[in-house]
Amino acid sequence: MTTFSYQFTKGPWTGKSTFPTGIFIDNEFVESNSTIDVVNPSTGQLITKISEAKLEHVDIAVKAAQRAFDTTWGLNASGETRQQLLYDLATLMERDADELASLEALDNGKTFSWARGTDVASSISTIKYYAGWASKIHGSTIETDERKFAYVRKEPKGAFIWALWCASYRGTSQPLLMMAWKIGPALAAGCTVLLKPSEFTPLTALRMCSLIKEAGFPPGVVNVLVGYGPTTGQALSEHMGISKVAFTGSTLVGRKIMAAASKSNLKDVTLELGGKSPNVIFDDADLDQAVSWAAHGIFWNHGQACCAGSRIFVQAGIYDRFLAALTEKAKAIRVGDPFDPNVDQGPQVSQLQYDRIMGYIDSGRKDGATVHLGGNRIGTEGYFIEPTIFTDTRPDMKIVEEEIFGPVGVVVKFTDEQDVIRQANDTLYGLAAAVFTKDITKAIETAHKLHAGTVWVNCVNQLHVQIPFGGYKQSGIGRELGENALDNYLNVKAVHINLGHTM
Repeated sequence: MTTFSYQFTKGPWTGKSTFPTGIFIDNEFVESNSTIDVVNPSTGQLITKISEAKLEHVDIAVKAAQRAFDTTWGLNASGETRQQLLYDLATLMERDADELASLEALDNGKTFSWARGTDVASSISTIKYYAGWASKIHGSTIETDERKFAYVRKEPKGAFIWALWCASYRGTSQPLLMMAWKIGPALAAGCTVLLKPSEFTPLTALRMCSLIKEAGFPPGVVNVLVGYGPTTGQALSEHMGISKVAFTGSTLVGRKIMAAASKSNLKDVTLELGGKSPNVIFDDADLDQAVSWAAHGIFWNHGQACCAGSRIFVQAGIYDRFLAALTEKAKAIRVGDPFDPNVDQGPQVSQLQYDRIMGYIDSGRKDGATVHLGGNRIGTEGYFIEPTIFTDTRPDMKIVEEEIFGPVGVVVKFTDEQDVIRQANDTLYGLAAAVFTKDITKAIETAHKLHAGTVWVNCVNQLHVQIPFGGYKQSGIGRELGENALDNYLNVKAVHINLGHTM
């Protein structure tokens, strides 16, 4: 059996992490005859090898999930049972929080402090939140007339997958948190799960398998298959035994997911896709506040955030002062070893994503934009990139139009308020946006005019498990988080009971 064993020697946690890395089906780890390399983005060196899920494993896992849905889960597990198991899982995650954070830092490259304080903490909160919902999913009765009793009930959709279908760079940014966002509401609703994590960052998902088993979830309720998109991902998306696909990744791959799902049983699809979020900063904004949040908006998580505020529109009256202050803020970002408590930014997640980001930076230079700051590699090993700011851009440049998913932002001067709204909305995406102003009326009016599923006022990248998150346009279908996320995994059934009426 393939096993991961790693002694952490740096950072706040210096324990040893050891767990199986096989394909997790029916609460057991299954060996494969082929493996996937997992690489440390800080060094570019091999961390471990894990079992690759193949087509035959997909069929076995789907049968296990369906069997569990029909016998021990679904309508056969009470809300109280699902609630207790989810809460027990969250408790185990709390116990092993330092280990999970260390795995995220090692596998993904994010700093340990961010992994521990944000990703792991938010993942635990998400599981606890949906544990609470598991016993509170209610239907309703509807008054028609005295001859009929009618009610509506909500039932789990069945076996579902969360797929990171290809070499999906977006799904690698917060592996544990994205897992919690999906399995929390799905398990609370009574669905069984087939999880395909990204092949780039699979370690926390595989560690969670042991915790899921320890928490007492019945066999087949959660199954984890790490494989490649064109094989494992496509097989899951097309499988007739799966009733729901929830995908986190790029818009391009999202389209492929929809096409694959439509070829089989027309399964329901939820998509959390790309973004190119505008950040509109008016002359009357608190300058220090706007600079601090704007830097966080684009450089947080190494720029690997779907809702990153990568298009920064600054009104002419404060443009020069803002750019100077943002430049100093970006220069102060410390890039290096994610286990160093003094480091703010680690490496990009993979060689593929590093090359992709550097390709965008080269594109910006060739298109005539000014590299105001950064734009270079740091060091000779690993995938480290300087925080980068472009100015003198045009709306038709790739760096302005396309999601880069790295520490690269463009700063654009504007004068006319109506025109900046037009520019902000001139995008295929609509995931998030931000507005900075001291005028609350202007803030609300602007927020309502922006075509985005989330708008922040005088802050950026603020999410909460109770508040829905998702996009307009090509940023996705459906919503994560909050009560809304439960709708992704529930069918609505109407029941009409005749109380003696004769035709």
